[in-house]
Amino acid sequence: MTVSSEKNNKLTYLSMVEIFQDLTKAEMEHLEQVTAMVTTPKGRVFYHPHEKSEVLFILKRGDVTVSRINADGKKLVVSRLGAGAIFGEMGVLGQRMQESYAEAVTECLICVMSRNDVEQLLLRDPRIAMRLAQSLGNRLAEAEARLEEMAFKSVPGRLAGLILRLADEQDWRGRSVVNGLTHQQLAELVGSYRETVTLTLNQFRDAGYIEIGRRRIVLLDEDELSRIAGD
Repeated sequence: MTVSSEKNNKLTYLSMVEIFQDLTKAEMEHLEQVTAMVTTPKGRVFYHPHEKSEVLFILKRGDVTVSRINADGKKLVVSRLGAGAIFGEMGVLGQRMQESYAEAVTECLICVMSRNDVEQLLLRDPRIAMRLAQSLGNRLAEAEARLEEMAFKSVPGRLAGLILRLADEQDWRGRSVVNGLTHQQLAELVGSYRETVTLTLNQFRDAGYIEIGRRRIVLLDEDELSRIAGD
């Protein structure tokens, strides 16, 4: 890829990020100059507990999890982020990401901005500051909803709800499917153990609610899964 085409590619992507909507051409070109685009391998840890994140990450391609680990070493995924997501922003705003870390669960293509560049951008444009604050608020609401599920719902209820949220309407005999997740990853997303999730999935399969393949769950009875998720 030539320097020119890489620059155009970065500009195109940045212009599609929600918090950068409505910026002028000159502002977008400045943003492109202060932003680095890098590819990171699966397993890359972007920040870890007790570390202050000094950069803002904008995810162009791939998946990232933001997780916490309790005293017993049990991992809970607070957020699973996809293309277009922004993370590391709490560190940029001076808040510590205590007990949390972000990890690439697939190869990722990301744009990176330094703390100083982000602060200058926020000072120049209150629209971006407002949108970033909204992003933080949405992330907090998502984390609170997940904690509420853990407190009040059983593992079958949490797992059924997760399957419904993750399901894509793909062409698999006309059924929605969840692709690419191991039982361990599902367990981390619902705050349980892999053995418990495997047992629950097998129960769903035996009842005719789902079909299980290699890293694939086909939804056969979404109404029944919705009923379980609501219990």
